[in-house]
Amino acid sequence: MPTYLKEPKRQPQAVTDEIRTTVSTIISEVAREGMTAVRRYSERFDDWSPPTFRVPAEVIAAAADRVSDEVESSARFSLHQIRNFARLQRESLVDFEVETMPGVVLGQKHIPVQSVGAYSPGGLYPLIASAFMTIATPKTAGVPRVAAAAPPRDAGGMHPPQLWAMAEAGADEIFCVGGVQALAGLAFGLEDSDPVDMVVGAGNVYVAEAKRQLFGTVGIDLLAGPTEVMVIADDFADPSVVAADLLGQAEHGPTSPAILATTSEDLARSTAREVERWLETWPTAAVAGVAWRDFGTIILCENDDEMVTVADEIAPEHLEIQTADPEWFVERLRNYGTLFIGAHATVTYSDKAIGTNHVLPTEQAARYTGGLWVGKFLKTVTTQRVTAQGSAAVAEPAAVVADAELMYGHAISARLRLNPEYFPDSLAAQDDR
Repeated sequence: MPTYLKEPKRQPQAVTDEIRTTVSTIISEVAREGMTAVRRYSERFDDWSPPTFRVPAEVIAAAADRVSDEVESSARFSLHQIRNFARLQRESLVDFEVETMPGVVLGQKHIPVQSVGAYSPGGLYPLIASAFMTIATPKTAGVPRVAAAAPPRDAGGMHPPQLWAMAEAGADEIFCVGGVQALAGLAFGLEDSDPVDMVVGAGNVYVAEAKRQLFGTVGIDLLAGPTEVMVIADDFADPSVVAADLLGQAEHGPTSPAILATTSEDLARSTAREVERWLETWPTAAVAGVAWRDFGTIILCENDDEMVTVADEIAPEHLEIQTADPEWFVERLRNYGTLFIGAHATVTYSDKAIGTNHVLPTEQAARYTGGLWVGKFLKTVTTQRVTAQGSAAVAEPAAVVADAELMYGHAISARLRLNPEYFPDSLAAQDDR
């Protein structure tokens, strides 16, 4: 059995009845009142009520002028990597048609969703990379219209680099509005913009609950809680690096779990000391320190197999492997949002610039889903082409199954295809083609 050298507190209940009710009320009022309700809640929560929530071209241009050359260059690098990986993913999804038996041709097609609402959070951290992940990815998938939204940073509106990032990623429309009212507005239509078919993006517990309640009215990417990081390590690992990677994710928020599983008690205790040393100068210690104190975890495992078992039970959002033989773990691990193989692979690269998407499953959802990717924006649909020859093979088995299910109308529809008098010569000629 693994030994906990440092145990976390129990995570607080993420969604309370008060949060559910608040979100439900906002969504209902936006659905009923439209922009009147959006404006009312924007004024209440963000003290923001501009003449229009749609960001005009001149404001976007002004934001671009405020982005430094260094930030622009690095952000363009990040955007290129994200687009490139999304393109490679799209190319791996193949449309096909195959004759599975004489006269029966079955196929699949990948059809892009027609419109997406991409939300980027802007509270504690106005995320640039998040805009790239949620806008460039659907555009690469072929989505014709992406409407982007983020909250105002101050009385001047959106954080300029974040606004520039949205435009650079290819957003067709940009709205400066935040929170539940933004998600609901995207779902039901902001100003003169049509409702979207799908909403994606990270956010606080209210945003996550809004996506849950809006699901069905629109599609969503996934439901995400506080970000998580887990490191699997042995004596090969550098405790200072492990500690930095744990704190790097802990800075997301005071309830973000940071977990170390190791077979080395020396590494475990050294890492704990390194965390405390880092926190003396860590620039976001006010947040990361709280997260580590309350939700930091150190698990001492008997062997590598036990580390795999523990990791698969936790099913973390981000899983780093810092061991002497990382490939051994790669072959055996099953539950994670994204995997970092080797000491040079860090969550920071994935979050900001390497190309894979950082919108990922949390709270054990990695047991049954992956994260945001090109495929989330594609509907994989099927096609059937059947000739008279194909009907001769399929009709009776289909009818017998339908009879057994007491669905006699289905059976009639199938057997009808076996009667040539119902099918004119023109249809027979079409079959021949």
